[in-house]
Amino acid sequence: MGSHLLSKSSFIKGLQCDKHLYLYKYHYDEMDEFSEMQKAIFQRGTDVGVFAQKLFPGGKAATEGSPPDYKKGLKKTGELILQGGKIIYEAAFMFNEVLSIADIIVKEKNSLSRRSQAKTEWNIYEVKSSTSISETYLNDAALQYYVISNSGIEINDFSIIYINNQYIRKGELDITELFTIESVIDSILPLQKFVEENVERLKKVIREREMPGIDIGEHCHNPYTCSFFNYCRKHIPENSIFDFSGMHLKKKYELYRDGIIKLDDIPDDYSLNKNNGIQLDVYKSGEPLIDKDAIENFLSDLNYPLFFMDFETFQPAVPLYDNSKPYQQIPFQYSIHLKEKKDGELKHFEFLAESGADPRVKFIKGLLNDIKGEGDIVVYNKAFEVTRLKEIARDFPEYSDEIEKLILRIKDLMIPFQRKYYYAPEMMGSYSIKAVLPSLVPELSYDKLKIKEGGIASITFEGLQTETDMIIIAETREQLLEYCKLDTLAMVMILEKLESLEK
Repeated sequence: MGSHLLSKSSFIKGLQCDKHLYLYKYHYDEMDEFSEMQKAIFQRGTDVGVFAQKLFPGGKAATEGSPPDYKKGLKKTGELILQGGKIIYEAAFMFNEVLSIADIIVKEKNSLSRRSQAKTEWNIYEVKSSTSISETYLNDAALQYYVISNSGIEINDFSIIYINNQYIRKGELDITELFTIESVIDSILPLQKFVEENVERLKKVIREREMPGIDIGEHCHNPYTCSFFNYCRKHIPENSIFDFSGMHLKKKYELYRDGIIKLDDIPDDYSLNKNNGIQLDVYKSGEPLIDKDAIENFLSDLNYPLFFMDFETFQPAVPLYDNSKPYQQIPFQYSIHLKEKKDGELKHFEFLAESGADPRVKFIKGLLNDIKGEGDIVVYNKAFEVTRLKEIARDFPEYSDEIEKLILRIKDLMIPFQRKYYYAPEMMGSYSIKAVLPSLVPELSYDKLKIKEGGIASITFEGLQTETDMIIIAETREQLLEYCKLDTLAMVMILEKLESLEK
């Protein structure tokens, strides 16, 4: 049994960029390190794939291990088919030095093909944790069809299983409603010539002795950010045109191809939008832009006492609670710092849900109690908190009146930075709180925290749903509380800095 040159993942990489494939094959150690978020996304895909097996219970797994032992998988797949197996998970096939591992294959019972009178054998199912079918998924499926159909397997149908994000859980989980099964056979059959041609082309790329001389471009981002993104950008200096915030990728690469790479290279007469113009001017001057009148107008609209509020949410692919959808953002934590007057002492309130039970009712009850009374509620990026509150009001209408009154009190601390009332070189075009804080309050930092951003808080809490070690649970909860508390303390100190600028 020979080894393979291509697999599903390497084929997709090759379609994106020949150099991406070559680096993946021969310079794997140069790959960018996966972030915790990327690892969580990969794990979610694996978990959803295993969960979808419940749609076809009673099957046997052919390929196992991490990384998968494909040689054993190929052998076991053949054995299971010869033994009359009807449902096989992770079935492995190889043809023309291309490996394909199908998530689920199901033997048909004496069915007739809708395309001919010949008896057919198998339905193939590929599972995705997303909520729709993309062009990349079709290319993936087309390659699988190419390999499996040329391995002596007669295919009746090929379907993609993906998450139905309109499903609302009511009581016991209905797995047939959770997943959508959509046949893509009519889409992938016309792609077989495309697959065959690209398989041969990409095998030649792998057999070349030299790396393809492909420069960076828009392809580095499509369909996914290249896993060698930083490797290919070693020649890009700090403070480059790629740091322009909000500029379209196409325009950035037009500048790059014209030899304009550093911000210092931008011609004086080059047309930039207002925000990019400000970003460039501030970079060149090295001094922050401060619009004191605009800041004063913003501050004059804030009414003490001020409640500085921040939420954390998580988005389970499989809804855990009644009245929730796949990937719905479920609030599980809040932090509130109360400042009754400008020079007043800070008070702190917090909530962190226990694992297991639906956190939303306890969350909103605690929030409404801790934030009752008069005074404005200060958040950073108002749209996020307001949307979460409206979702709770929708799902638990008994709280809708109080929630609506709360929403009317919310003010957005992001506005002065989003609208460039204050902009400093250190912000690098961004107005996120993680960019603003080092500029205005350098003494306050997330660097020493175990959890440093909201995405990690989200996957960390989701991980607690299955954690049984009480020590790990206690440590993790403390880390979550520290992170969320710092988010609201950061808002307090940012506002204090704005008030000092006003003076």
